[in-house]
Amino acid sequence: MTSKLDFLENRSGENPVGTVIWLHGLGADATDFEPLVPMLDLAVALKFVFPNAPERAITINGGTSMRGWYDVDQLSADGSLSDIEESAESISLLIEEEINEGTPTEKITVAGFSQGGVVALHLGLSYSKKLKGIMALSTYLYDPESVVDRISFTNIDIPIFMAHGISDPMIPITKAITSRETLLGHNYSIQWHEYAMGHQVCPQEISEIGKWLNNLYLN
Repeated sequence: MTSKLDFLENRSGENPVGTVIWLHGLGADATDFEPLVPMLDLAVALKFVFPNAPERAITINGGTSMRGWYDVDQLSADGSLSDIEESAESISLLIEEEINEGTPTEKITVAGFSQGGVVALHLGLSYSKKLKGIMALSTYLYDPESVVDRISFTNIDIPIFMAHGISDPMIPITKAITSRETLLGHNYSIQWHEYAMGHQVCPQEISEIGKWLNNLYLN
């Protein structure tokens, strides 16, 4: 049974017009990106939900328990599909809570960094109801060769923001580029950015995220 996630909530203003559900990376937690909200220079009020991944043993880290959306080992560097699907289902429950509070799915964006981005892409591409957008930061598409079996045509025209560091030692940019090209091959609309950085976010990227969210929710 999928468990309910705890989360932090932040609003950029009163009466938000939409919600962004933003997933952290491996070993981080809900506090990781919450401080970025005031830096986005948003022209619209948005609600941000930052969920905590459950703690799990991470094989590649010697079985150390930490917050993670899926396990990673040397034989399966892309992660466990069953874990990814379970995490996507947990985020779906958060989406349902937003719907119950009056926010329609077409006003909800799923976002994530690294592991969180894998889950955000997996959920956003396969979700059965119309979503607003997908934000994929320093991440990749799980098993690009089989993505056509997982996509929902309900979100075939969903706007996708992808950003990556050209010196990322954790997830090489070539992996992100392969993901981008796969999505472009299926006619998805991608806004792509690359930066002179490693596995992180930078001020220019934060500015571009704010511009993308403004454009997304003002139109």
